[in-house]
Amino acid sequence: MALPPPPRFDPTWAAAAPLVIGIAGGSGSGKTTVAEALVEAIDGVALIEHDSYYRHYPDLDFEARSKVNYDHPDSLETELLVEHLGRLRAGEAIRKPVYDFTRHLRSTEVVVVEPAPVVIVEGILVLADRSLREMMDLKIFVDTDPDLRLARRIERDIRERARTVESVLAQYLATVRPMHLEFVEPSKRHADIIIPGGFNVGAVATVIELIRARM
Repeated sequence: MALPPPPRFDPTWAAAAPLVIGIAGGSGSGKTTVAEALVEAIDGVALIEHDSYYRHYPDLDFEARSKVNYDHPDSLETELLVEHLGRLRAGEAIRKPVYDFTRHLRSTEVVVVEPAPVVIVEGILVLADRSLREMMDLKIFVDTDPDLRLARRIERDIRERARTVESVLAQYLATVRPMHLEFVEPSKRHADIIIPGGFNVGAVATVIELIRARM
């Protein structure tokens, strides 16, 4: 089943506040794939990854930074993301942080994100924070089986983040799984839409049509 073609861009979007969409789900659930499918199918979408807002710990050495619980909500500067969403709603551009996962530090570079008719916020914990949820017009949770999520995480972290299988499994058992059960899974109750099984073409097509109807 093919996704619907994108609509023609309408420059009159700037007269109204953007539609803010949150996409959550466990690590490796496929939420990034869903977010990228929406970006591709709909013109005028700004994508913001919650992962970009990991806190900066330059005073800690690499070993200490490696031991930070990056799956806990406190590891993310969500208050800055909320501020940035407020600016985008007001028609202002933002300077989104760039996070270096190989060093566990923010880069000196930033990405300028211009106001857009649709803003997608993607991350494992985007539905776990009330102040962030209150910025959203539509909340989506991508629900995928744990074994598939773990397999995807191992593959991703080895390929993109210079990790070993041993380190990925150790982190999964120490923080990823416990934090998923404590924060991510319970946040599903806040979702307006639950997409089962990761990238579900029919569900994604439905979300696309819903977004277009509300633009």
